[in-house]
Amino acid sequence: MTGRKITIIGSINMDLVTSTTQIPKVGETVLGHSFHTIPGGKGANQAVAAARLGTDVTMIGAVGNDSFGKTLVEHLTNEGINTESILKVEDNSTGIASIILWEGDNSIIVVPGANNHITPEVIGRHEDKIINSNILLVQLEIPLESVNRAVELAKKHGIRTILNPAPIQKLPKDLLEMVDFVTPNEHEQALLFASIDGTDQELEKLKEKCIVTKGSKGVLIYKNGEKIEIPSIQVEAVDTTGAGDSFNGALATALCEGLEIEEACRFANVVGAISVTKLGAQTGMPTKKEVEEFYKYINHLKWSEL
Repeated sequence: MTGRKITIIGSINMDLVTSTTQIPKVGETVLGHSFHTIPGGKGANQAVAAARLGTDVTMIGAVGNDSFGKTLVEHLTNEGINTESILKVEDNSTGIASIILWEGDNSIIVVPGANNHITPEVIGRHEDKIINSNILLVQLEIPLESVNRAVELAKKHGIRTILNPAPIQKLPKDLLEMVDFVTPNEHEQALLFASIDGTDQELEKLKEKCIVTKGSKGVLIYKNGEKIEIPSIQVEAVDTTGAGDSFNGALATALCEGLEIEEACRFANVVGAISVTKLGAQTGMPTKKEVEEFYKYINHLKWSEL
């Protein structure tokens, strides 16, 4: 990788993960069997994914002035990410996701906390970081108006943008018109198109921007009105948590390095595949060396055979 620059604007959370065999009823106390605090947030996850691939990553986000915030910023710094633009919020806590795992399922409560302090004004103060990037990558775990402002600034300066529309919500048409790429999964794509009151021509233009992740079924893109299916890399999955974030960080890296969209998706598929062979979101994200070794292994095969 050449060390070109990606700016990622998004959430920084601490995941509080409790495993149990029984979900308590109202007023009931039950015993769990494990508890972990794990760095998370879609923005931070994608920043780690890109940084581990050797990319120069700047993270714009916010944490509280608390122990979680200090730990998360230190963690991102140790991953080689530029954290100078992470806001420390005095009057709010760091964002958290309280996750209960049981019988292979989960329930999650997200408290955005400091993430809500990423306002359009804060984005404007970091316009220089956006200008000096090759790619801007955003998601929807910070206020929508701030995502819109970031994309506006990128568009103004000719910086390519990727919008990962998660968690999915109704999006303004002007935002979708400005972004260069949108990376929904199949469920998000269906909701996204159902929420857009656009002409057939506008919907076709949006389709051409879509890179639809389909898990083990690969990736779908549209080119000149035609569907192109890009197969996944078949591996034995251990934990699919963070696979989508790995894909997005890798896609941004590949596009930053000048790969054409199909080859960029193939590269991102490889990174996503490696990530699911390990436990955890950020802990499963591969390094540049691991990806290079994996490529050596698959180099003698045709992509259609993988």
